[in-house]
Amino acid sequence: MESNVRSYSRAFGSTFDQASGAEMFDETGVRHLDFLAGCGSLNYGHNHPVLKAALMDYVARDGLCMSLDLNSTARSVFLERFERIVLAPRGLDYLVQFPGPTGANCVEAAIKLARKATGRSNVISFTNGFHGCSLGALSLTGSSHHRAGSAALLQQVSRMPYEGYLGTGFDTADYIGRMLDDPSSGIDAPAAFVVELVQGEGGLQSASAAWVRRLQEIARKHGALLIVDDIQAGCGRTGTFFSFEPLGIVPDMVCLAKAVSGYGLPMSLLLLKPELDCWEPGEHNGTFRGNSHAFVTAAAALEHFWGDPEFVLSLADRCTEMQRHCAQLAESFGLRVKGRGMMMGLEFSDDSQAAAVQADCVRRGLIIERCGPHDEVLKFLPPLTLAPEQLDEGFAIVRQALSAVLGVRECPSQPHVPDLEPA
Repeated sequence: MESNVRSYSRAFGSTFDQASGAEMFDETGVRHLDFLAGCGSLNYGHNHPVLKAALMDYVARDGLCMSLDLNSTARSVFLERFERIVLAPRGLDYLVQFPGPTGANCVEAAIKLARKATGRSNVISFTNGFHGCSLGALSLTGSSHHRAGSAALLQQVSRMPYEGYLGTGFDTADYIGRMLDDPSSGIDAPAAFVVELVQGEGGLQSASAAWVRRLQEIARKHGALLIVDDIQAGCGRTGTFFSFEPLGIVPDMVCLAKAVSGYGLPMSLLLLKPELDCWEPGEHNGTFRGNSHAFVTAAAALEHFWGDPEFVLSLADRCTEMQRHCAQLAESFGLRVKGRGMMMGLEFSDDSQAAAVQADCVRRGLIIERCGPHDEVLKFLPPLTLAPEQLDEGFAIVRQALSAVLGVRECPSQPHVPDLEPA
């Protein structure tokens, strides 16, 4: 009964029924290790008991389930915790806007506000960027696969080369600066730059601090806003709550979604500097901007995880282990490591090999996807909370799949991965 548009069900043929932490179980009870985590929306794993208890308690007492943008206790608690736990300790002065519940909704609000605040229409996005599939967000997205059906409607965007796109010896920030300095370049003065600091769907390219700082300088020089799309890279995915924290910048706006609710419930929020808040009441709205169930689990996630210094320390340890595993596999099989934090991958020179390795991983019980312009990068997005032995198990499966596909003998020192068994 479903449309051809479905995709994940094609790659993972099982019908899933239950999930807990980093493990999923199909309808026959067979266990699968999850290195996809809802495409980064389940940073704390499936059905975390603290978040589940908060949601069940709220539902049991008939808490308001959706609120438009009415004042509600669920909204107020989330905002208080977000300010106290996330913004204030980082010295960030942002207002919070709740657009529609998806990442694309958030991007739409950001570019609409940037155009209103600056009085300009042109927006600069980057090669291999992915920002969503609704028309405004799609205009910023580079993928021809996603753009094909709407090309005639995608306007008022200039595409610039991301760091490294033209090779390691070419500084694309200098190129962008030169294009904007030249009144005859054909590039209209931009309202904003919209950029992912780790490109989630575009191949896990990761921007350096120097390049990002230069980009911010160029934006300021030309009166443009810097918007960071942290929809997939935020909420701890790169090792810090925001992907920009270690890079020494403060964006004018930040788009968050995916893992904000912590429980896979739809929720997005746009962070904006107070001086940009030129909206009229109700000028940008959406029915489901008040998902109270998402507010409840998001508030619980902030308190339980980000309010606990031990979680931050354990996250740093897991990021180090992820990098170690990736580096070992890259060295053993002649691959390239991509990304940072717990948003990493292995790039193949032959995308058919990447597809074969993914399929073999799935057969062995590891849920994992690919990304990049040719789907040539095997992508690792496990929950941030998975146990060290689960991380080891997942990478042992990847090593076995690499050995099977590339014909390289498996290193005997790697941990043994048991055969799949029913739960």
